[in-house]
Amino acid sequence: MITHPALSRDGVAVVTGAASGIGLAGAKRFASLGMKVCLADRGGDPLERAAKAVAALAPGGASRVRAVATDVAVLDDVERVRDIAYAELGDVTLLMNNAAVAGAGKPWEKPDRWRRLLDVNLFGPIHGLQAFVPRMLESARDALVINTGSKQGITTPPGDPAYNVSKAGVKVLTEQLAHELRSIPGCRITAHLLIPGFTHTGMTSRGGEKPAAAWTPEQVVDFLLDAVTRGDFYVLCPDNAVTREMDERRMQWAIDDVILNRPALSRWHPDHAATFEAFMAASDSPRV
Repeated sequence: MITHPALSRDGVAVVTGAASGIGLAGAKRFASLGMKVCLADRGGDPLERAAKAVAALAPGGASRVRAVATDVAVLDDVERVRDIAYAELGDVTLLMNNAAVAGAGKPWEKPDRWRRLLDVNLFGPIHGLQAFVPRMLESARDALVINTGSKQGITTPPGDPAYNVSKAGVKVLTEQLAHELRSIPGCRITAHLLIPGFTHTGMTSRGGEKPAAAWTPEQVVDFLLDAVTRGDFYVLCPDNAVTREMDERRMQWAIDDVILNRPALSRWHPDHAATFEAFMAASDSPRV
C-alpha cells in the first residue's frame, strides 16, 4: 500500500523520458494512483502512444494527462514543461528526471556524441531541478524528486565511459540536492536516487525479448515506490541475476580501489581478477 503523501490524487507527477521504459512505467503507475501526469519526451508517435496508455489508466482520462515534446538538454524546453504542468494540471508533487541516452565511445572519441550524452543525461536532471524545485519549494507541499542514476555511475565498468560519467554526476547531483533540501527549515521535499538493476527497456533490449536476468520496468517502479515510502535515499534495485549483497560487494570493491591504492578499475585488471573473484565468493567475510 503506497502511503507517501506526495502521491496524492490532487498531486501532479512530471516524468521525463516518459515515452518508454522506466519512465512510461512510472507515468502509468502514478496515473493509476490517481495523480495527474505530465509526460515529457522527444516528440512523435512514441510520446503520443504513451500519453494514450497513461490516460487509459487515469481517473478522469485524458483531462488529467499532458504530453509535451521536450529536449531535456534545452533549459527553455524544460521550463515550458513546468509552465504547462502548473498552469494546466496544478502543483507538481513528484518530479522524475529519467531521460537518458547511451553510447559515445572512448574518452578521446566522438566529441559531439559525448556532448549530447552529457547534455541529456546530466544537464537534463540539472535543468529539471532548476526549472521545478523553486516552484515546488514555494508551494510548501510534500513532494518527491527522483533522479534515475545507474550502477554504472558507481562501479563504472568499462564499455561506455560517457554514460558512466553522466550517471556518476547524477549520483553526486542528487546527494547534494538531498543535503540542500534537508537544510531548509520546514522543507517537505525529499530527493531520491533510483539505481536500477538490469532492466528490459528500449535502451537495453534493442528490440529483443526480455532476458531472464532482467527485471521489467514495472518491477523497478514498484520497488521504487516502496523505497521512497520507507524514506530510502539510495533506491538500489536488484534484478533476477544480481542480489543486493552482490551489488554491495561490487561497490565496496570499487571504493576500495581508492582506499587501497589499487589500479583504476581493478575489478577488470588481470592482476586482480582472482582476488576479486575470491572477494565476491567470501560473502560472509568482513568487508575490507
